[in-house]
Amino acid sequence: MALVRVINLELGLPTVDEARRRLLAQIQAARRDKVRLLKVIHGWGSSGQGGTLGPAIRKSLRLRLKEGTAVRIVPGERFSTDTLEGRELLSRYPSLRSDCDLNRANPGITWVELAP
Repeated sequence: MALVRVINLELGLPTVDEARRRLLAQIQAARRDKVRLLKVIHGWGSSGQGGTLGPAIRKSLRLRLKEGTAVRIVPGERFSTDTLEGRELLSRYPSLRSDCDLNRANPGITWVELAP
C-alpha cells in the first residue's frame, strides 16, 4: 500500500470539468486503495499569471474538506518547513522531506490528506 500518490491533472491539458472529474475519480480510487495523501499537480498557468485549472481544483478540494472526504489541504506555497501547515504535514509524513517541492513555494501543486 502506497502512502502517497501523485495525481497530475495537467496531463493532456484537460478542461476544468474534465480535470474535476479526474480528481474525483482519483480521490475515490485512492481511498479505496487506502492511500492517505495525494500530491495534486494542477499547474499555475503558462502565462505566469495563473490559469483557471489551479483555482478550480483548489475550490473542489475545499469542498472535499466540507464533505469529510479530505481532512487537510496544504497549498504548494505553504508546503514549507517555515509554515505550520508544512511542519504538521512533515511530522505526519516524514518521507515528504525528500519531495522536490518542499520549500519551493510551488503554486502549481496542492497536498491533500484524505479521511480514513
